[in-house]
Amino acid sequence: MASATSTATPTTRDRLPAWQALKRHAETQKKVHVKTLFARDPNRFNTFTRDVAGLTLDLSKQRWDAETLQQLLALAEESAVPEAITALLSGQRVNTSEDRPALHTALRLPKAATLKVDGEDVVAAVHESLQQMEALVVRLHAGQWRGATGKPIKDVVNLGVGGSDLGPLMVTHALADFRPADVYPVEVHFASTMDGSQLADYLSRFNPETTLFVLSSKSFTTIDTLSNANTARDWLLAQLTRQGATPISAELVVRQHFIGVSACPEKMNEWGIASAHQLRFWEWVGGRYSLWGTIGLPIALVIGMANFRELLAGAHTMDRHFQEAPLADNVPVLLALAGIWNVNFLDIRAHSILPYDGRLEYFAAYLEQLEMESNGKSVTRQGQAIDYSTCPVLWGQLGPNAQHAFYQLLHQGTQPVECDFIAPLKRYDDVADPETRRHLKSQHKLALANCFAQSRVLMLGDDAIDDDGPRPAHKRYRGNQPSSTVLLDQLTPATLGALIALYEHKVFVQAVIWDINPFDQWGVELGKKIATDTHKILDHEGSLDPMDTSTRGLIEAFWAVEKDS
Repeated sequence: MASATSTATPTTRDRLPAWQALKRHAETQKKVHVKTLFARDPNRFNTFTRDVAGLTLDLSKQRWDAETLQQLLALAEESAVPEAITALLSGQRVNTSEDRPALHTALRLPKAATLKVDGEDVVAAVHESLQQMEALVVRLHAGQWRGATGKPIKDVVNLGVGGSDLGPLMVTHALADFRPADVYPVEVHFASTMDGSQLADYLSRFNPETTLFVLSSKSFTTIDTLSNANTARDWLLAQLTRQGATPISAELVVRQHFIGVSACPEKMNEWGIASAHQLRFWEWVGGRYSLWGTIGLPIALVIGMANFRELLAGAHTMDRHFQEAPLADNVPVLLALAGIWNVNFLDIRAHSILPYDGRLEYFAAYLEQLEMESNGKSVTRQGQAIDYSTCPVLWGQLGPNAQHAFYQLLHQGTQPVECDFIAPLKRYDDVADPETRRHLKSQHKLALANCFAQSRVLMLGDDAIDDDGPRPAHKRYRGNQPSSTVLLDQLTPATLGALIALYEHKVFVQAVIWDINPFDQWGVELGKKIATDTHKILDHEGSLDPMDTSTRGLIEAFWAVEKDS
């Protein structure tokens, strides 16, 4: 991706002509209320709305005008966004700090495609791994995967954290309506926390004879995941090896009750996972970008392989749009530029994700990792300190619930916040009972009414309501909070795939403009190392002498409780 910043300086974006022009432009635009922009342009919705892959993106409530967008598009050109898109999708080494490609898009290429990286046709390898995953899914859905005692598996627990948890968790929840009919009922669960609280609940309720664990870890060294896996293995061994008159070997228990998903087969072998139950992962796929491949096994178990392939197809449709559409009509690029405008020129550094559909309950958490782990950086790709803002703070919740929680701050607080409203246009058409369908469709209409109304009030403030005379200050609304709205024709595997890919590509475009690498996450590594050292001290295997007084006091507090227990 070296060419992606050929016109930029290695230390700052301030010397880019388009960046300077936008800074001057922002000085006048900051004073313009978004309601004024609507008054100036009655056709504003059409000007700032685009449709692709079953999605509609409305950017008309952003605090920008046509001139702003043209200057932002010029910034994208000067930052070599088109060249960067080509570099990403063609397998160039865009992950500069680790000197490798970032080829999550290859995980959703059709089987007929070809893409070689270091001499290997990665598309062929990807589809081989999908075939292997499908074979495991078919066995489980047929009730033919038997535990060590011969009983069919009923509960599958995914052990993973970060990208090995958030993506599959989000998608399985969002697409639970797409469970295939007439398959053996396998329930999928998730355990990610290193404290064991999630896992402890499962172990207290599940039958070890019918429980299977999916150990998902790219490196197979993540302590959070391995601590849960070791606990699960010991639980199985304790429960199963002592059952019945005929002893059951530990080897059989691990073989029949564990699947591994990793880029390190040798570590899976060391742990004891049978080679036939190992699914391949690649170093050129970042964890938070990995749900499209074998990390998506829990997704396929919930929705079936046919629907999983629809998820991939929807994402691939967005990939093609990202590759082929001109910048002015490129939906990921436009969404990214709206964020650049807010963060770098309007000084809006908070971003809330607000889905108006309960199936998207975990979408905000998913985007928190996708965006903040990718673009929460403070040095350029060349290693120089950055003197401009990068990723904003993301947070969110289901919109209908958030209205009764933090919307107070959005409407009347002092903090400017950009919001993304997300909702499907159609829902409940497939409910069989007419009366139930009528009630549920009415509830969906109520959710849409709130979605549209909230973005309107955030934009217009007091002007959104009829003037009913003087009101005290605590009942007034300033408005001028920018927002984007993403409407799905309906929530399906294909449109969800397109929605996720939209945000992936948005993150990449912003990274190119900020001149940062969105595909590493060195910021998490130091904490892991220090935690390992601290764990040894908690076990009385190290000295307190290097510790600061606060950490020393916390450790001593734990020791005091440990001594008394």
